[in-house]
Amino acid sequence: MFDPVCPSDLTPFRIGGKWAGMVVRCLEDGPRRFSELRIPLRGITAKVLTQTLRELERDGYVGRAGDGAYALTPLGRSLLAPMDAMCAWAREHWDELIDAREAGLRAMSS
Repeated sequence: MFDPVCPSDLTPFRIGGKWAGMVVRCLEDGPRRFSELRIPLRGITAKVLTQTLRELERDGYVGRAGDGAYALTPLGRSLLAPMDAMCAWAREHWDELIDAREAGLRAMSS
């Protein structure tokens, strides 16, 4: 999912937006500061990361620790098992997803 060549937007299920699921995964192992989140999320701008974190906070998935780090709330942690299932499904159907995406792109360009 964090590989720059991975078309993670093929995952059919999103929590919030394109980056929200990846932010949740980055917080899976514990709290992280804003600057620490930017390292694995190479393609995200500071503005979009800020918006994504605000949305996740608003929806109750992420909270702020006293030191300013972001952490998953119990509600946010409850997303991890369904996300694991979605990732397993995407791995199982990866070739089909890539083929469908490429066929759609070819059709749009013709």
